[in-house]
Amino acid sequence: MFKHILIPTDGSELSKKAIHIGVELAKFHGASVTGVHAVPDYHLMIAYEGAFDPVTEERIEKEARARAESYLDYIKQTATAAGVVCDSVCETNDHPYDAIIKTAEGKGCDLIVLHSHGRKGLAAALLGSETRKVLFYAKIPIMVVR
Repeated sequence: MFKHILIPTDGSELSKKAIHIGVELAKFHGASVTGVHAVPDYHLMIAYEGAFDPVTEERIEKEARARAESYLDYIKQTATAAGVVCDSVCETNDHPYDAIIKTAEGKGCDLIVLHSHGRKGLAAALLGSETRKVLFYAKIPIMVVR
């Protein structure tokens, strides 16, 4: 049924739970997986705040990329252990939901497996929900892991 599953990660424990479920689902269907993590565009953020410092920007970006690689390595290791083909993408985008949707479209994914923090009410409204935005804008099926 599914041939290519996208699994976004933010490195959280909830994300790791979704990774395991997504990889097991891929194994069951004989599908491949792509892991994705979005890092903000620090250049624009720092310039906007008026505190542009190339050294600080480079350090922050390097640390964010290193974190992203560790998050994506977790997906790769989980997939490899299950015998599932895995690719990964680190996108620069201030809106994770946008990076998730664009990666799914660009890679030809037919399912997105992602986690939800399960916030409700005012907390969800104030903090926003990347999961909710993916659910709203994505054109392919989505599995939400709680």
